[in-house]
Amino acid sequence: QVQLVESGGGLVQTGGSLGLSCAATGRTFNSYAMGWFRQAPGKEREFVGAITMSRGNTNVADFVKGRFTISRDNDKHTVYLQMNNLTPEDTAVYYCASLRRIQAVTTGAVDYWGQGTQVTVSS
Repeated sequence: QVQLVESGGGLVQTGGSLGLSCAATGRTFNSYAMGWFRQAPGKEREFVGAITMSRGNTNVADFVKGRFTISRDNDKHTVYLQMNNLTPEDTAVYYCASLRRIQAVTTGAVDYWGQGTQVTVSS
Protein backbone atom coordinates (compact mmCIF):
# COMPACT_ATOMS: atom_id res chain seq x y z
CA GLN A 1 0.00 0.00 0.00
CA VAL A 2 0.93 3.66 -0.35
CA GLN A 3 1.46 5.75 2.76
CA LEU A 4 1.86 9.52 2.94
CA VAL A 5 3.90 10.61 5.95
CA GLU A 6 3.64 14.26 6.96
CA SER A 7 5.88 16.36 9.18
CA GLY A 8 6.58 19.98 10.06
CA GLY A 9 3.45 21.13 11.85
CA GLY A 10 3.57 23.05 15.09
CA LEU A 11 2.76 26.24 16.97
CA VAL A 12 3.81 29.65 15.69
CA GLN A 13 2.97 33.28 16.36
CA THR A 14 1.10 35.49 13.94
CA GLY A 15 3.46 36.48 11.15
CA GLY A 16 5.62 33.42 11.58
CA SER A 17 6.48 30.67 9.15
CA LEU A 18 6.24 26.90 8.96
CA GLY A 19 7.38 24.39 6.39
CA LEU A 20 5.48 21.15 5.89
CA SER A 21 6.68 18.06 4.08
CA CYS A 22 4.97 14.88 2.93
CA ALA A 23 6.84 11.81 1.74
CA ALA A 24 5.09 9.01 -0.13
CA THR A 25 6.25 5.48 0.62
CA GLY A 26 5.62 2.34 -1.37
CA ARG A 27 7.81 0.89 -4.07
CA THR A 28 5.08 1.13 -6.71
CA PHE A 29 4.07 4.69 -5.90
CA ASN A 30 3.22 6.59 -9.07
CA SER A 31 1.13 9.73 -8.65
CA TYR A 32 0.39 12.37 -11.26
CA ALA A 33 0.26 15.07 -8.58
CA MET A 34 0.40 15.71 -4.87
CA GLY A 35 -1.02 18.50 -2.80
CA TRP A 36 -2.47 19.83 0.41
CA PHE A 37 -5.85 20.30 2.05
CA ARG A 38 -6.65 21.82 5.42
CA GLN A 39 -9.52 21.47 7.87
CA ALA A 40 -10.34 23.68 10.83
CA PRO A 41 -12.64 22.49 13.64
CA GLY A 42 -16.27 22.50 12.54
CA LYS A 43 -15.40 23.43 8.96
CA GLU A 44 -15.20 21.60 5.66
CA ARG A 45 -11.91 20.29 4.37
CA GLU A 46 -10.63 22.81 1.84
CA PHE A 47 -8.09 22.69 -0.96
CA VAL A 48 -4.82 24.56 -0.41
CA GLY A 49 -2.61 23.75 -3.39
CA ALA A 50 -1.32 21.06 -5.71
CA ILE A 51 1.67 20.34 -7.92
CA THR A 52 2.37 17.87 -10.71
CA MET A 53 5.23 15.58 -9.81
CA SER A 54 6.93 15.50 -13.22
CA ARG A 55 6.86 19.09 -14.46
CA GLY A 56 6.11 20.93 -11.23
CA ASN A 57 3.07 22.80 -12.54
CA THR A 58 1.09 24.30 -9.67
CA ASN A 59 -2.41 25.34 -8.75
CA VAL A 60 -3.18 27.07 -5.45
CA ALA A 61 -6.31 28.28 -3.71
CA ASP A 62 -7.07 31.98 -3.86
CA PHE A 63 -6.84 32.40 -0.07
CA VAL A 64 -3.15 31.51 -0.22
CA LYS A 65 -2.61 35.08 -1.47
CA GLY A 66 1.01 34.47 -2.37
CA ARG A 67 1.98 33.59 1.20
CA PHE A 68 2.38 29.86 0.63
CA THR A 69 4.68 28.09 -1.79
CA ILE A 70 4.21 24.50 -2.89
CA SER A 71 7.12 22.50 -4.29
CA ARG A 72 8.14 18.91 -4.85
CA ASP A 73 11.03 16.51 -5.27
CA ASN A 74 9.81 13.89 -7.70
CA ASP A 75 12.80 11.59 -7.15
CA LYS A 76 11.98 11.50 -3.42
CA HIS A 77 8.19 11.35 -3.95
CA THR A 78 7.91 14.31 -1.61
CA VAL A 79 5.79 17.45 -1.63
CA TYR A 80 6.43 20.57 0.47
CA LEU A 81 4.37 23.51 1.65
CA GLN A 82 6.22 26.62 2.82
CA MET A 83 3.86 28.90 4.74
CA ASN A 84 4.83 32.51 5.51
CA ASN A 85 3.04 35.40 7.22
CA LEU A 86 0.74 33.03 9.03
CA THR A 87 -2.42 34.26 10.75
CA PRO A 88 -4.82 32.57 13.20
CA GLU A 89 -7.13 31.92 10.21
CA ASP A 90 -4.53 29.43 8.99
CA THR A 91 -4.97 27.27 12.11
CA ALA A 92 -6.07 23.83 10.93
CA VAL A 93 -5.04 20.25 10.42
CA TYR A 94 -3.14 20.09 7.14
CA TYR A 95 -3.51 16.93 5.07
CA CYS A 96 -1.25 15.75 2.31
CA ALA A 97 -2.89 14.01 -0.65
CA SER A 98 -2.04 12.03 -3.76
CA LEU A 99 -4.04 13.55 -6.61
CA ARG A 100 -5.34 12.60 -10.02
CA ARG A 101 -5.35 16.24 -11.20
CA ILE A 102 -4.40 19.73 -10.06
CA GLN A 103 -7.31 21.70 -11.55
CA ALA A 104 -10.78 21.81 -9.97
CA VAL A 105 -9.47 19.70 -7.11
CA THR A 106 -12.01 18.14 -4.76
CA THR A 107 -11.73 15.29 -2.29
CA GLY A 108 -12.95 13.07 -5.14
CA ALA A 109 -9.60 13.64 -6.86
CA VAL A 110 -7.71 12.10 -3.95
CA ASP A 111 -6.30 8.59 -4.11
CA TYR A 112 -4.46 8.60 -0.76
CA TRP A 113 -4.49 10.82 2.33
CA GLY A 114 -1.77 11.63 4.81
CA GLN A 115 -2.45 11.39 8.53
CA GLY A 116 -2.65 15.16 8.98
CA THR A 117 -0.40 17.54 10.86
CA GLN A 118 -1.61 20.28 13.21
CA VAL A 119 -0.74 23.90 12.44
CA THR A 120 -1.65 26.38 15.18
CA VAL A 121 -1.11 30.13 14.84
CA SER A 122 -1.47 32.17 18.01
CA SER A 123 -2.87 35.69 18.01
